[in-house]
Amino acid sequence: MFLLDGPYVSDFLLDTLERRSFSVIDTEYARTAAGGRALAFVAPEEAARRLHDGDVRLYTPSENSIGWIARHLEETALPGRIALFKDKAEFRRRIRPLYPDFFFREVDVPTLLALCAGDLPLPCVVKPVTGFFSLGVYPMTGADDLARMQRRLRADLESIGRLYPAEVLDARTFLVEEQISGPEYAIDAYYDAAGEPVVLGIFEHLFSTEQDVSDRIYTTSAEIVGRNLEPFTALLERIGRLTGVRNFPAHVEIRRRADGALVPVEVNPMRFGGWCSTPDLGRHAWGLNLYECYIDGVRPDWDALTGRAGDAAHSLVVLDNSTGVRGTEIAGFDYDALLGQFSRVLELRRTDFRRHPLFGFLFVETTPQTRGELDRILHDDLKRYLLPRE
Repeated sequence: MFLLDGPYVSDFLLDTLERRSFSVIDTEYARTAAGGRALAFVAPEEAARRLHDGDVRLYTPSENSIGWIARHLEETALPGRIALFKDKAEFRRRIRPLYPDFFFREVDVPTLLALCAGDLPLPCVVKPVTGFFSLGVYPMTGADDLARMQRRLRADLESIGRLYPAEVLDARTFLVEEQISGPEYAIDAYYDAAGEPVVLGIFEHLFSTEQDVSDRIYTTSAEIVGRNLEPFTALLERIGRLTGVRNFPAHVEIRRRADGALVPVEVNPMRFGGWCSTPDLGRHAWGLNLYECYIDGVRPDWDALTGRAGDAAHSLVVLDNSTGVRGTEIAGFDYDALLGQFSRVLELRRTDFRRHPLFGFLFVETTPQTRGELDRILHDDLKRYLLPRE
């Protein structure tokens, strides 16, 4: 069963819902997003009854749906399981047996704004206890970063509340935790009826600098999956034993430290990558429909998939607005010029950059010979693609 909500649902997901006649909870947003497709709508009351009484798998592409789940499924274990992962401090407490020496501290906004140099161990990261899409994330490596963080926080607090509901991003309480160094990866996976994890995608999250916290590039390849599948699955098994989740999709972000230890950054519940991003990249990279895999209980044959993949990499490029210009002040964006920077474009998804802090999503394929295309866009502030006002 699917619960659709904003800000975005891809045509690929909608086409899947229509083709497979998967149940879709009948909401105003779902009716609008369907765009005339013949979806198998189910009344909210009937959907809640099925989810209460049966072993029904629920998927939502947006955490904006968490409020609906809390209201309609309060007698089930699902809202509590979601809250466990959305509350980053509670998640740290739950997995403490795996990381007994990991430093973290929960603070409210007034306390955070009153902190002085020396009050925090460095390096560290400050982020909302309930967060999404790298909003309100502040890495700090030196004493000067504290004052800079406090200035940014005051400005961000004014805009964050206008973008997402509190269930998705609650900026009233922040988590201060030690900085987790090393390469970062994202995992799309689900826990089956027995609580066993099934990995549907592994993506390396590329950063331009050590201080970068943006979501610009996620990339996958046979080498990335082959090298990480076994240890990442083992980590998900340990997390599953401590949290007890069942029939549960998740988008998990982790880092591998220099000593090889894997440390979770966060677990995003009830979905794979937001904005139908990394799950739809799985279609381009592996020919997998992750939505069907979850509902049908499919376990990908990764040996076969990676064995015939060759050395190509498939990447998601998040065209976040890094120009320094407010979306409402931008006349237009030159998508054609941007596409000309890549040798093999698989798909472009434009977004309303006046409403959201990004220009769209780009799916591309590169080879070792064209890898420089990713390096260039990783460091590009995108200013050159802004169109002047006439």
